[in-house]
Amino acid sequence: MADIITDFHGIEESLKGVGGYKEFYFSKTNPRIESLIDIAEKKGVAAIRISDKKMSEYSGKIGHKGFLLRLERSGKIGKKFSSLNEYLNALTGKNALVLVLDSITDTRNYGAILRSADQFAVDVVVIPSRRSVKNTEIISKTSAGSNVYVNTITVQNISRCLRQLRENDFWIYGASVSGKRADRTVLKGRVALVMGSEGRGIGRLVMEMCDDLISIPSKGNIDSFNVSVASGILMYEIKRQQGFE
Repeated sequence: MADIITDFHGIEESLKGVGGYKEFYFSKTNPRIESLIDIAEKKGVAAIRISDKKMSEYSGKIGHKGFLLRLERSGKIGKKFSSLNEYLNALTGKNALVLVLDSITDTRNYGAILRSADQFAVDVVVIPSRRSVKNTEIISKTSAGSNVYVNTITVQNISRCLRQLRENDFWIYGASVSGKRADRTVLKGRVALVMGSEGRGIGRLVMEMCDDLISIPSKGNIDSFNVSVASGILMYEIKRQQGFE
């Protein structure tokens, strides 16, 4: 099934990416749209002018600003692995990083997390099918198009997912203000980092599945970092210890 992207940065990153069948549609022209047409033509992507009525039909409830990209994901674009099993079967390296998001519901936090996940080359981001944010147009905007590149897998049960990761030699670390300092914890090898929701943090059952809890050393006056900021800091620390392979 095709994805429809209507924000400028999401389209720009998708056009520059490798793989995937794409068609760029526009119903008017201005400098920004012309720059997208130029990228599309250089990448061999069809740039097709259509009516505003047809544009509205294609974009549906998402809406549009006179342009959109139709994208069939494949290759290195988007969801490289369709399931956790597929990822684990393909895994060969001694170092790995899987980010597990337990009930993240704020789209802006999720978009920012995906942007960091792309920068730190996270293997897979796992989200639950229930009580979790969905990939929407605002996520493409807040992630600056990074959602196109990040491997995102949806699972029915987070605890079962963590059990499966442990069976494949992963150590499970949950983020918690009461945890051990991340910079004093060995985070090499196959690591799964669990981040909890904005309000309640990691759920009790999921926390019980963690091998250990880690925290970020700080001296501020409020009790914790925003979840997207905390995710970025912990991803950096893990990749730093793993040698940014």
